[in-house]
Amino acid sequence: MSIHFDEKGKFYTNIVPKDAIPATIQTLTNRIKGYVYIRQEERIKDELDRPESFLAVTNAVIYNPDGTILLETEFAAINRSHIIWLTPDNDIHPMQ
Repeated sequence: MSIHFDEKGKFYTNIVPKDAIPATIQTLTNRIKGYVYIRQEERIKDELDRPESFLAVTNAVIYNPDGTILLETEFAAINRSHIIWLTPDNDIHPMQ
């Protein structure tokens, strides 16, 4: 990590601060629950629109189509082109 200070004392670093957002992701074949990371002051859509091929997910639980757990892992890289939908878990409300 490198840190650079300007003449006013403001510092610059190559680390981009991000917020961990609990989310559910539906891919072509599986559902994934875990944490995605977005830059502070940005939206999840902004993160999905980035040109990188993969989306990092931590503390991932990957489910089979029948709802059973396929695997659990501390890190998964999800191919963005396979994502059907993604929603923050805080936005999920049970149907009445």
